[in-house]
Amino acid sequence: MCGILERKRKETSASTANHYLALIRAILRRAHKWGWLDSVPSFEPYPVKSERLRWLTQEEAARLLQELPQHLADMAEFSLLTGLRQSNVTGLEWAQVDMQRRCAWIHPDQAKARKPIPVSLNDQAIQVLRRQLGKHHRVVFTYKGQPVTQTNTKAWRKALKRAGIEDFTWHGLRHTWASWHVQAGTPLLVLQQMGGWASLDMVQRYAHLSADHVAQYAANVGVNGTKKTQAPLRLVSGTSQHIENMVGCEGIEPTTR
Repeated sequence: MCGILERKRKETSASTANHYLALIRAILRRAHKWGWLDSVPSFEPYPVKSERLRWLTQEEAARLLQELPQHLADMAEFSLLTGLRQSNVTGLEWAQVDMQRRCAWIHPDQAKARKPIPVSLNDQAIQVLRRQLGKHHRVVFTYKGQPVTQTNTKAWRKALKRAGIEDFTWHGLRHTWASWHVQAGTPLLVLQQMGGWASLDMVQRYAHLSADHVAQYAANVGVNGTKKTQAPLRLVSGTSQHIENMVGCEGIEPTTR
């Protein structure tokens, strides 16, 4: 058992290894309940470092899109507009897109939380999809007529270097999307639903990017006891117009496979 845990720790991050640990612990508890084990061994979770979220400014994102080859630029832009994970972008099929209703959806078996994700498509996202029409009968994003399976390529890394962007991965596009939403005022509960996160805890890491919920209280203290008042701060991102164009995706029922 310890060998399995150590192997998973070497193969994955500490956070992912802890997920495996939780699953093993649940199995052992059930085995103990059924009388198959005399006791449940204890396992210490692996320490998880508090990592700093890396997200792009509007200017950095624009530079990156300019430097990327067109097929990767389209995928990166779509990621910035929808927040979809890399696997959901590379695996997106036309059967999952409704251009007329301006919606797409991710099936439960494709989602990390194993729940369907409705995706609202704004004007820019629709434009990206229209550029892909006619390139492939099944998948949305292609390169030279073939589905794209990998984004962390030499072209991606060279584009980052030319754009002057360091310490950034493709998954950072999802962090960027979430950060822009929070700065534009999107409530965390709504963001959780849009991003398909299993719990609000995963979204709370973006909360510090918005001062709306604390600005009104920060004004309560002033010099010499003077109580000052001010309107709540609102951080407005350059993408606010994109978010305002979002169209609801209610009523979409993902097809079963």
